[in-house]
Amino acid sequence: MKNQLRIALVILALALASRAIGRAGDIPSSESRFDVNGEIKLFLAGSHKTVKDGSSVVLWLDAIDPIQRGESPTPQNFRMLQHNKMFEPSLLVVPVGSLVDFPNLDPWFHNVFSLYQGKRFDLGLYEAGAHKEIRFDRQGASYIFCNIHPEMAAVIMTVDSDFYGVSDSAGRVSIPKVPRGSYTLHVWYDNATAEALRGLERAVKIEDDSHTLPTISLPVTYHATEKHKNKYGLDYDPKAGVSDYEN
Repeated sequence: MKNQLRIALVILALALASRAIGRAGDIPSSESRFDVNGEIKLFLAGSHKTVKDGSSVVLWLDAIDPIQRGESPTPQNFRMLQHNKMFEPSLLVVPVGSLVDFPNLDPWFHNVFSLYQGKRFDLGLYEAGAHKEIRFDRQGASYIFCNIHPEMAAVIMTVDSDFYGVSDSAGRVSIPKVPRGSYTLHVWYDNATAEALRGLERAVKIEDDSHTLPTISLPVTYHATEKHKNKYGLDYDPKAGVSDYEN
C-alpha cells in the first residue's frame, strides 16, 4: 500500500512538472532581444533636395507596455573630452540620470557650461589635466559650450530610454539589444523643427520576425548661423582664449 501511494505521488509530481513546462513553453520569452535597424533620409524642407550627409540623427524607443514603462533607464558613465579646443564627441546620447565626465586634455584652461536648454550647469574654470562631471537628470538636448573658446560646441541628448542609436553619414542607425514589445519611436535632429520631429513619432512593434524600423524621411531646416554668447550673456573677448601655450 505504501509503495502504491509512493508511486502515485511520483506520477502526480511528474504530471505537474510537465504541465508547468508546457505553460512556460507557451509564453514568449521576455528576454528575446534584437538589434533594431533603420534608415534615415534627409531632404531640404521646401525643395525636397536630398541631403547627402545623414549623420547625427538620434532615434530612441519608449516602451508602451505599462510593465516595461515602469522600468527606469539604467544610468551610465560617459566622457566628453576637451581636446584641441573641441568637444569629443560633438554629439553624445545618454540615458536620463547618467553621469558625464568632462576631462581637460588641452594644455590650457577650459570652462564648460550649458545655460540654454536641457540641463543647465557651469563647471567653472579648470586647468589642464583636471576633470569635472555632471549628472544629466533632465530629458532633452543640452547645448554645451566653453566660456573661453567660442568655437567649442557640442550637444548632449538625454533620453528616457536604454534603447537608442545615432545615424551614420549614410543614414544608417542601429539600436542594440531591444526586447520584443511595443514602443513609441522618437526622433531628434538639431537641424529640424520641433513640429517636424513630433510628426515622425509613431508606434512600432519589435517581434521575432520584425525588428527593422520603417524608413524615416526628415525635412531639414538649417538654423541661421548665429554666434552664441558666453555664460554671462555677453560677446566673447577675442583675447580671452589666447595663452602662451596657444601662440
